[in-house]
Amino acid sequence: MYKIFIVEDDEMIAASVKRHLESWNYKVICANDFADIMAEFVTASPQLVLMDIKLPFYNGYHWCSEIRKISKVPIIFLSSASDNMNIVMAVNMGGDDFIAKPFDFDVLTVKIQAMLRRSYDFVSQSVVLEHKGAMLNLTEATLLFHGQKLELTRNELRILQVLMENKEKVVSRDTLMTKLWESDSYVDENTLSVNINRLRKKLEQMSLSDFIQTKKGIGYRVG
Repeated sequence: MYKIFIVEDDEMIAASVKRHLESWNYKVICANDFADIMAEFVTASPQLVLMDIKLPFYNGYHWCSEIRKISKVPIIFLSSASDNMNIVMAVNMGGDDFIAKPFDFDVLTVKIQAMLRRSYDFVSQSVVLEHKGAMLNLTEATLLFHGQKLELTRNELRILQVLMENKEKVVSRDTLMTKLWESDSYVDENTLSVNINRLRKKLEQMSLSDFIQTKKGIGYRVG
């Protein structure tokens, strides 16, 4: 079942679109916190985004460009601001299509179906994990934070993946070592410490000084 993320501040429009798309067996999530669309986008992990232009705090162009930093998910703009300038702007900011309001639900459905078909018949999407604004792209092996992008080694990627997948709890050193080397055989713990320390230094350069916290005698967690 495809998931669709609706970024629309008009509750009546959002609810109407949600009901209609659910009748076509799509899973639909509507944005609630318009000050932090990215956190909701990562949590929803949708296969398609419907984006209004005029929104509280930041407009749809801003959120489209932010999404494009971490994902190639198709984005369709829905807006009454349908003049040529806005249509050109929507495409230039990373949008894939533009539907003018008021729109016909059948036209919306056909366009969504076509977009999903083109996007997912042969292309797999990136998987992204998020914690306190830091976006870990597992496909590209990168960490994005406040516009800065960090290229990660294989071990650095695996360390952050395990910690961010278990961000509510402490991860033991044994668990991390098993994940790093994909083996239960003995590995010198100093090697893990070296990897953690090297990663911490890189994170500090991105203003993520306390991102990896040590729980003495237990393991590590993201802070």
